[in-house]
Amino acid sequence: MTRELDTARELAIEAGRLISASLGRAAMVDRKSAVDLVTEVDRQAEALIKDGLASAFPQTPIVAEETAGNERPSGPYWCVDPLDGTTNFVHGLPHCAVSIALVGDDGPVVAVVHDPCKQETFAATRNGPATLNESPITVSGAESLDEALLVTGFPYNRRRHLDFYLTYFRLFLGRARDVRRLGSAALDLCYVAAGRFDGFWEWGLHPWDTAAGWLIAERAGGLVTDFSGARHDPWEPQVLATNGRIHQAALEILAEATAAAGNPP
Repeated sequence: MTRELDTARELAIEAGRLISASLGRAAMVDRKSAVDLVTEVDRQAEALIKDGLASAFPQTPIVAEETAGNERPSGPYWCVDPLDGTTNFVHGLPHCAVSIALVGDDGPVVAVVHDPCKQETFAATRNGPATLNESPITVSGAESLDEALLVTGFPYNRRRHLDFYLTYFRLFLGRARDVRRLGSAALDLCYVAAGRFDGFWEWGLHPWDTAAGWLIAERAGGLVTDFSGARHDPWEPQVLATNGRIHQAALEILAEATAAAGNPP
């Protein structure tokens, strides 16, 4: 997988140059909703990545955020988020990422998440270590929620279902050391991998949000599942990623929150 990893890394860094050059200054081209934004840089970065992948691997389908359909491709496919954290980017907040994964029948096999603002490149392959700027990383050693720093996000339908999502937030905030909300699921997963966060949960995600970060977190020693503890499926809308040590405690809080919040929107 060396060629695939090298290609993904090179394209992520090249797309990152577009992003960092336009931070806070890109023209808006679409508003899917008041909180779901698309800029010209999203589309330029996606086109750059798709063209590069199609040239290098013409037989491999590409699922990308701005042009994706709703069907899972058969066989291996590339999964691309050209700019994860668009709202941060629009407001000039330097926290966003390019996410590229090659996904096989049993999950991702190559993953790159590049933060152009901090010049941090997270990467992993199915049989290799998780790395940050090519140095190995591992998850934290936190043993309990009391000592855990968690991170979460809220989906684009949050205004209509605020009480539902805040039920989860309140329960975790009352049990963990603290909770953050940074605005990039790809980086949230990588920060779990690097031991900066001890756990991450979120509703309403898509394959391009989690495919790369999932592999990076797992190869760093983390555990990534759905809210019931089953292995993560990036085509399902929920994810829990932890250092493994606090996973069961987090699952118990998720079960409590699900019982209290009722059926998901």
